[in-house]
Amino acid sequence: MMVGCLQLASSAYHTASLGIHPYPFLPLTKRNTRKSRGCLRILHTCLAPPHSKQLSFLVHHCASGKKKPAAMTHPFPSLTPEQKKALSDIAQKIVAEGKGILAADESVGTMGNRLKKISVENTEENRRAFRELLFTSASATATKMSDSVGGIIFFHETLYQSTKDGVLFRKLVQDQNVVVGIKVDKGTAVLAGTDGETTTQGLDGLAERCAQYKKDGADFAKWRCVLKISDPCPSSLAIMENANVLARYASICQQNGLVPIVEPEILPDGDHDLLRCQHATEKVLSAVYKALNDHHVYLEGTLLKPNMVTPGHSCTKKYTPEEIGFATVTALRRTVPAAVPGICFLSGGQSEEEASLNLDAINKCPLHKPWKLTFSYGRALQASALAAWSGKKENVKAGQQAFCKRAQINSLASRGKYAPSGDSDTSASQSLFTASYVY
Repeated sequence: MMVGCLQLASSAYHTASLGIHPYPFLPLTKRNTRKSRGCLRILHTCLAPPHSKQLSFLVHHCASGKKKPAAMTHPFPSLTPEQKKALSDIAQKIVAEGKGILAADESVGTMGNRLKKISVENTEENRRAFRELLFTSASATATKMSDSVGGIIFFHETLYQSTKDGVLFRKLVQDQNVVVGIKVDKGTAVLAGTDGETTTQGLDGLAERCAQYKKDGADFAKWRCVLKISDPCPSSLAIMENANVLARYASICQQNGLVPIVEPEILPDGDHDLLRCQHATEKVLSAVYKALNDHHVYLEGTLLKPNMVTPGHSCTKKYTPEEIGFATVTALRRTVPAAVPGICFLSGGQSEEEASLNLDAINKCPLHKPWKLTFSYGRALQASALAAWSGKKENVKAGQQAFCKRAQINSLASRGKYAPSGDSDTSASQSLFTASYVY
C-alpha cells in the first residue's frame, strides 16, 4: 500500500509542478475512487508542506468522480478557399499524367562532385552551361520537355542565371509550361546524443525567403530531411524532430503561396533487408503525416518525395522490381492520406535504369493507389546526359538527347508502361550510390 502511495505521490507531484491536469490514475469506479481518495489522504497527512498543499487539490478531484473533457483544437482557417485552390492547381499540374520532376537543385559543392567525374572544373559558367543544356533539351528532339517534366527544382544560384542569349532560366522553363520550384532548406545538423542522426536547418527567415521566391517566379519548394537505418536508427527523436521540421516548413510555404514538397529521405546505406526498410518507412511517414495534420497543412496542396522501399546498398539478398514495388505501395497505403495529389520518388543512388524499372513496377503493382506515383530524380535523370556532354560544346546535342531519352522512359514508367529494350548505355546501368549522400 505504501509503495503504491509513494508512486502516486511521485506522479502527482510531477503533474502539479508541470501544471499538467491530473486526470485520475485509476478508472473511476466507486471502488477505485475510494481507493484513490484514501491514498491521497494518507499522503496528505504524511508529507510535509509544501508538497501536501500541491496534492490537496487532487483529493477533491478524485472525490468528485468527474473527468474533465479533453480540450479540442479549434479549426481556425489558415488558408482562404482561393489560396487552397491555387496550391491544389499547382500540385496537380506538376504531377499531371506522365509527368514528374527534374531535381536540378544540387548545391555548388554537389555539382562540383558531378563535374569532377567528367574532368570539368567547378565554375559558375560550367554549372550554368550544364543547366542550360538540360533546360533547352527540347531543341534537340521532336518532343517537348513538358511532355514528361511537370516541374523543375532550382538551386538559388540557378534561379537567377540565364541562357547564353540572356533569357532567365526561370522564364525559359515557364515558357515551356513547366512549373518552377526552389530548394529552401539550409542543410543538416547533427542531433546530439544520437548515432549521427540529423535534423534540417533553415526555418529562420524561411517566410521571407519564400515570399521573395514567389515574387521571382517559383511556385513550389523542396526541403530535404535525412534519416538512416542502423541498429538504433531511426530513433524516435530523429523521427519526431524531422517530422515537425517538415510540417513547419510546409505550413510556411503554403502561407506564401508555394506548394511544399515534403521529403523525408531514408538513406540506402547499410545491409538491411527490404522488410526493415519498409518498417522504417512506415514509421517515418506515419509521424510525418501526423505532424502535417497537427500543423494544419493543406494536404491537397502538397507533394511527397519519399525513398522507395529498397534493401540497403550492402544487402546481400537481391530483390526484384516487383517485390520492391509491392513493398513500396504497401508502405504508402498504410501511411499516406488519399488527399495527397502525388508521390514523387527520389532515386536514392539507384542507377538510371534501376530507378526507371522500380518506378514502373510500383505503378504496375495491383494494389489500389489513390495518388499519382511519379519521379523527382536528379542523378537518375542527369547521369547519362552529363557523361555524353563531358563539358564539350560539340557534345551539347548528345547530352540533350540522352536527357530526353531518360525523361521519356520515366514518363512511361510513371504510367506503368515502360518496356525495357535492353539497349541501355553504360551510364544508365551504373550505380549512382554515394555513402551518406549530401545534396
